[in-house]
Amino acid sequence: MQKIGVVGCGLMGAGIAEVCARAGLEVVVAESTQTAAEVGRTRLEKSLIRAEERGRIDSAAQVLDRIRVVYGLQEMADRDLVVEAILEDEGAKIALFRQLDKIVTSPAAVLASNTSSIPIMKLAVATSRPSHVLGVHFFNPVPVLSLVELVPSLLTANETTERARTFVEKTLGKHAIDCRDRAGFVVNALLIPFVLSAIRMLESGFATAQDIDEGLVRGAAHPQGPLALADLIGLDTVKAVAESLYDEFKEPLYASPPLLARMVDAGLLGRKTGRGFHTYA
Repeated sequence: MQKIGVVGCGLMGAGIAEVCARAGLEVVVAESTQTAAEVGRTRLEKSLIRAEERGRIDSAAQVLDRIRVVYGLQEMADRDLVVEAILEDEGAKIALFRQLDKIVTSPAAVLASNTSSIPIMKLAVATSRPSHVLGVHFFNPVPVLSLVELVPSLLTANETTERARTFVEKTLGKHAIDCRDRAGFVVNALLIPFVLSAIRMLESGFATAQDIDEGLVRGAAHPQGPLALADLIGLDTVKAVAESLYDEFKEPLYASPPLLARMVDAGLLGRKTGRGFHTYA
């Protein structure tokens, strides 16, 4: 797989495009508006310049030359692999997979989703090629974190999964783990209840956000506290993942706390908006 398509140039989409281009691949990134495409290209430029300054790549310009950020999906037609990285909304993802199924011409092309929680089967059956659809879930920040979850559905061909594994491990140099097609997969099924528990503790007035996070950093050797982690993920994404988990399992530990819902309604989404459980300059 040499011709890579990425749909969405937010934090995750830009990160996926970057690691593919850094591996020497030709990448086309599609956005839904011309403005979003321009913002996405600027995000990629800044990230690659930082990587060059830190000595992680030799030339930001050379890597950027391998990436085209475009408006619309038509340039996905000749791709060997298309990775969906749009907002965590089931309806939007299903609609996108229906479109990609009509646009991507190669019958051997793999259609992958970077969803963090939505069952892959729901996306696969929206296409005429469910055997070529699977989850390829990267973690934020994509250029830094090595883990990728591979999530085949019941209809995914073994060959598709193995092609994805080879791409992730041999081409990108990351580490793949295998996950069953259940909401949340492995990491988020364990992580989200932990984050929600910290939000409930804050909501109850039991401790401040600073003390909750300091407690986990200094007392449990976590690299960052659960509320700071929620801010990094994005509170809208945390809520969406929690809702997917609750819809599938109906267990109270997956239910979104009212405080999380109110913060999302208020647009206090964490780092990307400058304010969540903590404030960012």
